[in-house]
Amino acid sequence: MWQLLHKSRQSPFQIIILGFLLVILTGSILLMLPLSTREGIVTPFLDALFTSTSAVCVTGLVIHDTATYWSEFGQLIIILLIQIGGLGVVTVAGAFAILSGRRIGLMQRSTMQEAIAAPHVGGIVRLTGFILKTALAVELLGAALLFPVFCKEFGLIKGAWYALFHSISAFCNAGFDLMGIKAPFSSLTDYAAQPVVSVVIALLIVVGGIGFLTWEDIRTNRLSFHKYRMQSKVILTVTAVLILIPAIYFFFFEFAGKPIGERVLLSVFQSITPRTAGFNTADLTAMSETGQSVITILMLIGGSPGSTAGGMKTTTLAVLLASALAVFRRRENPHFFNRRVSNETVSQAATILMMYLILFLTGGLVISKIEEIPVLTCLFETASAIGTVGLSLGITPRLHWISHLILIGLMFFGRVGGLTLIFAALSNTQGTNARLPQERITVG
Repeated sequence: MWQLLHKSRQSPFQIIILGFLLVILTGSILLMLPLSTREGIVTPFLDALFTSTSAVCVTGLVIHDTATYWSEFGQLIIILLIQIGGLGVVTVAGAFAILSGRRIGLMQRSTMQEAIAAPHVGGIVRLTGFILKTALAVELLGAALLFPVFCKEFGLIKGAWYALFHSISAFCNAGFDLMGIKAPFSSLTDYAAQPVVSVVIALLIVVGGIGFLTWEDIRTNRLSFHKYRMQSKVILTVTAVLILIPAIYFFFFEFAGKPIGERVLLSVFQSITPRTAGFNTADLTAMSETGQSVITILMLIGGSPGSTAGGMKTTTLAVLLASALAVFRRRENPHFFNRRVSNETVSQAATILMMYLILFLTGGLVISKIEEIPVLTCLFETASAIGTVGLSLGITPRLHWISHLILIGLMFFGRVGGLTLIFAALSNTQGTNARLPQERITVG
């Protein structure tokens, strides 16, 4: 991978896409090996490709139950793919180069900057080191906190493996789990009232989902919120709102019949996990259509830039809302915390929203037509795929191969990002400063 970075004349966006494709293909080949399954059989290429794409794109949608179909070797491959996908293919490649003492040129630094959504090239090597150290520390801490619960239930060795697997999967917002030994595709429903598992997994999801640049801001400025970058302030504010408001809805309308302690855990967890983790402690099929629709919206929004999460991103939502507010107030530019947002950023946010909605709706409608399944159910799955979430209403394993290909494409799009794909495709086109005559058009 680093040779690709070092010698390629491709644009940074093209290198990012090629890197993800290379890792997905390699993972698919490894998962096809008989050694990767418990029954020692060769997994069909499409099934292996779907699982590898879901792991690298940190989604969590699966065709086969992770615990009962894949062997320990297969599970190891999956968690390695999750780790690479969560941190970013280019970031991992850069880390190996740094550890081996290789020189990192300007082209490689530029690619690393685009991969982690850093504001500038300067300090990118130091930031990469911070990302790796933070990820390792948080994942090990999460595993240590989960270990007593899983050790008591599964024994020392298996408990340690379960703790590490779920900690990495949660921090990387992947949603893969090994609880199928209790009931296939059951996720964490057995731990709905278990505070340690529910709280630790939820915290890992949030820590991984708000982004490494935000954590660097917190490390540098501590509790001095006014010193944070505007982006960090927006991310933290929007994240808090997107956790609080859905949790209140779930508390009063979806889990009203549960004991108060379990009710709080269920509400908060189901508010956090759609962005974009994929674990669930409640039976999603038993929720009302309104509840499922709320989760669908949260899945489309996703996490934050420069994080392990996918989706449209919290900052995209914030920019669009601020832009609408600026129009209502007849202001030229939206702003946050006394800082103006450029028109280019607003245009990019609107483009991203349009792309996500078109692909989300088109994918859902096509799958509904092919499979003859209710549209809302299919839209839930496509939102989960393009948001790289992994929550499911149980239809993914029994879909037609065409539907699986659609979900694979949506997962890849959701992880790599719409603008990355556009910039990669248009990298050789020449821009122009020429401006055409303007004419007014009425909207709204």
